Amino acid sequence: MSPVITAILVMGALGFCLSLFLGIAAKLFFVEVDPRIEIIADLLPGANCGGCGYAGCSDYAEAIIKDNVPPNKCVAGGANVTEAICSILGVKVSLEERKIVRICCRGDNEKAKKNFIYKGANDCYAAILSTGGDKACKYGCVGLGSCVKACPFGALSMGDNGIPVVDETQCTGCGSCVEACPRNIPKLFPASQKVAPLCSSHAGGKMVKSVCSVGCIGCGICAKKCPEKAIKMVNYLPEIDIKRCNGCLECVKKCPTGAMVDLINISSNNQEENQKADAA
Repeated sequence: MSPVITAILVMGALGFCLSLFLGIAAKLFFVEVDPRIEIIADLLPGANCGGCGYAGCSDYAEAIIKDNVPPNKCVAGGANVTEAICSILGVKVSLEERKIVRICCRGDNEKAKKNFIYKGANDCYAAILSTGGDKACKYGCVGLGSCVKACPFGALSMGDNGIPVVDETQCTGCGSCVEACPRNIPKLFPASQKVAPLCSSHAGGKMVKSVCSVGCIGCGICAKKCPEKAIKMVNYLPEIDIKRCNGCLECVKKCPTGAMVDLINISSNNQEENQKADAA
């Protein structure tokens, strides 16, 4: 028998043995996958934003089936996705209220004092680590757009004044921008919340006045004037009890610096501006 034929026979026998081994191994170690996992994963938006608390959409789909995780955690997909998943599972789950990110700093290039002109890396964390940021307010928005870059839905953009702008029609409340900010400037609010202090400073009083004209000075007038007692002061910042708040806007009217803001009015104005931009 020639060496060539011998080699062919040996390789053929070896290939047959390996195929047989792999076939047996596949049978022995086969793990059955619930087909609903793939169906649910296809329903999810595929953004892998992490808003549900899982690394990605596939992980969340698997957790819904294997760990009985509630199917209403996909903030990016919203009510339509939740209802579709519930239909597959044959269950009813209450829908969570939509959340919108708000930029809790209004200290833009004109209203907030700067200590120097920053020329470093175009990243908020890098600026904080290297210089602490250029703003005199250590609680203020760094203004380098790390939150904008982190948003998987294009809902954030940098305004000409150095403060991020939120497109509420695109915001899913996934929280990616919240995690990307070193100072926790973007915060998630229930869509129904009527008022909020768009400031993150815990300095209070003279310190705030010396660095920003629109910061919360922690005076507590909003809490004192609220007829529903829906506001309490915590570490120089107002906290709103949205269940008590009736949207009378007394707190907004009485705020001496304009830090307390009418969120409903802001939402309306943002929608109008986005419509004009789309038309242009």
